[in-house]
Amino acid sequence: MSSAATKTSRPRRAQRGVERRSRRFRLVRTAALSLAVLLVGSTGASIAPALAAPGTDSVAARLAEWGRDHGLGWAVTALEQAQYARDAPTEGGSVSGGLPTATSSGTQASTSTPRQAGRATTAAPGTLSPLVDSPLAGEGAWRDLYAVNGVPAARVASLRPDSLHTSYYVQVVWMDPQLVSFTLHPGYKVPGPNLSPANRIAPGEIDSVLATFNSGFLMTDARGGYWQNGQNIADLRQGAASMVLTVDGHLRVEAWPGGSPSSDIAAVRQNLDLVIENGVISPAVSQASAAVWGKTVGNAAYVWRSGIGVRADGSVVFVVGPAMDIQSLADVLHDAGAVNAMQLDINPDWTNYITYSHPSPGVATPSVLPPANPKVSPNRYLQPSSRDFVAVLPR
Repeated sequence: MSSAATKTSRPRRAQRGVERRSRRFRLVRTAALSLAVLLVGSTGASIAPALAAPGTDSVAARLAEWGRDHGLGWAVTALEQAQYARDAPTEGGSVSGGLPTATSSGTQASTSTPRQAGRATTAAPGTLSPLVDSPLAGEGAWRDLYAVNGVPAARVASLRPDSLHTSYYVQVVWMDPQLVSFTLHPGYKVPGPNLSPANRIAPGEIDSVLATFNSGFLMTDARGGYWQNGQNIADLRQGAASMVLTVDGHLRVEAWPGGSPSSDIAAVRQNLDLVIENGVISPAVSQASAAVWGKTVGNAAYVWRSGIGVRADGSVVFVVGPAMDIQSLADVLHDAGAVNAMQLDINPDWTNYITYSHPSPGVATPSVLPPANPKVSPNRYLQPSSRDFVAVLPR
């Protein structure tokens, strides 16, 4: 382990300090944005609809989104940079309580009959290589996450993203495309006007939904387009990183070849450029350029991020967790075997993987995959969502 990775101690005390600073700054951010709202009151724009909109988005997140929509992006960015300066992840230390050793979601197997009953499932990947010099017990090992008819359909592994931020871990979820299918749900705000399917888990999905996960940036920041069920909401960009969902529920990640989607495609969601293409991490990742990776708080900043990739056998991997820059996100996806991969979203307000158990008919009990993210409500997608998301269902 590098010397930088060992220079801090008492990670629990450090974590409590970070939490206190985070709470203080959330109050500062909300107050500052409220003041900015008053300063632009002469435009006639109203903050009230944003604050009263449905969903679980925090007040701070709603104010930030409203500010970006009304020409206050400069203020939001400045506040986010100040917040990062206060709350940047600590270096060194160890994971408080160790890495998860058992699935905490309690997700139960789906009771539905798979369309491909009796067919062999995709081979599970081998243990992931730890990305730190001194791995912890169980680091990179897979645990069953949820099943379809008793057969594991998803597995999860915990990894620390680098040898510098050793008190944080991220999760890698592997999903078997022969046992699960994927549906993109549009948000009522992102990508735009009302689309089908619904902006929440649909009634027909309540008894079977296995998991949900976040999609990409605001369309104004995604440097790409959105197309679903024949409707072009934002123009698709040739070469953009694209999450492509097919009519039969498969998911692939690719650089968009150009032209209109074929008849077997249900949706295309673009976000920035590929971080991995044909098994090779993009050289642009090491540059962390805002022109390539979007106008974030800083592409070299170590923040909550999520990403998705597809392995050579067609299985899907999703990564989510704190203390990652664009390089470490790419490293984790590459370690998970992704041959094509893309970043989805950043910051704790928008990154999540939620699983569901079904204790009784008509009930889906959600559980947010750790590590703990206090900004994600487990019920996020059981009610109208402001942003698009993907639902994972039994095949």
